[in-house]
Amino acid sequence: MSMPTVRGPGGLSLRFAPRAVAVTAGCALAALAVSVLLIGSGDYPMGPGAVLAALLGDGDPAQRFIVHELRLPRVATALATGAALGLAGAIFQSLARNPLGSPDILGFTQGASTGVLTAIVLFGGGGAAVASGAVAGGAATGLAIYALAGRHGAHGARLVLIGIGVAAILTGVNGYLITQARITDAARAVLWLTGSLDGRDWDEAAPLLAVLAVLVPVVLAGCARQLRLLEMGDDAAHALGVPITRIRLTLLAAAVLLAAFAAAAAGPVAFVALTAPRLARILTRAPGPNLVPSLCMGATLMVAADFTGQRLFPGHQLPVGVVTGLLGGAYLVWLLSVERRTGRI
Repeated sequence: MSMPTVRGPGGLSLRFAPRAVAVTAGCALAALAVSVLLIGSGDYPMGPGAVLAALLGDGDPAQRFIVHELRLPRVATALATGAALGLAGAIFQSLARNPLGSPDILGFTQGASTGVLTAIVLFGGGGAAVASGAVAGGAATGLAIYALAGRHGAHGARLVLIGIGVAAILTGVNGYLITQARITDAARAVLWLTGSLDGRDWDEAAPLLAVLAVLVPVVLAGCARQLRLLEMGDDAAHALGVPITRIRLTLLAAAVLLAAFAAAAAGPVAFVALTAPRLARILTRAPGPNLVPSLCMGATLMVAADFTGQRLFPGHQLPVGVVTGLLGGAYLVWLLSVERRTGRI
């Protein structure tokens, strides 16, 4: 099906898929709507009008303080984490040419957990050390997987299988580290491993927002077209002039950093990176990696999961990682059954 083309001055033209644009806009609006409801929730409830007024600098000082200092940082962290995971998942699934391509499956989340557990258990680190450990662990895992897969093997089934093996090893390492921790450190580690947005402030949100500001333009402007060509196979992409090794390495580095900084901000939140790209592709019905729809879908899923965790059991808040784990686990079972019926596994 041909896509409409918009022509601008100087002969510039832009092709777009109306359905993909509509889905992206719908996800973005849904994410913003749920964010307003989240900001208005809590011991001091506020209506959407009061929330919007406080965000724009109006309202009484107490409302502005509650919104800007207490609740907005948590919602911003949720949005940024979901966006980073959605984009990272879309890149991994496109490079692996497999719907199971995800930081959860490929071992990068487990690597970030290993870094955090090392910082907590061995060095007794605080918040900054935990965040640094998550980034270092995720990046080191990415380098290890790339080295094991080889320059020409960092895609397809080989990437998925090596990632699953690395994830299994790191899961065992993480279990051992927890057994060696003191009871207080073990409690901190388990809370982080659950994936939670409780107590998040701008110190957690700012680094992830900065990474998104740098990497999103790099991926969308510099690599999106080449990534779509890579899905056609290396031979076809090479014939069309794609610098395969450089583009693949750039995309892998960007996806690993996005997943690592997301883990540093909110813990190893499960299944958002696995689910968001697939849902985006189903809704857009468009070929290719669907990077922007996946980004917006990830943000929507994250704030919706946090809203559900706060409202599902009145008086008790579920960590966002628990909600995404329950829903994502059911999605994974469904996905595996679909793959089996189609003969892919």
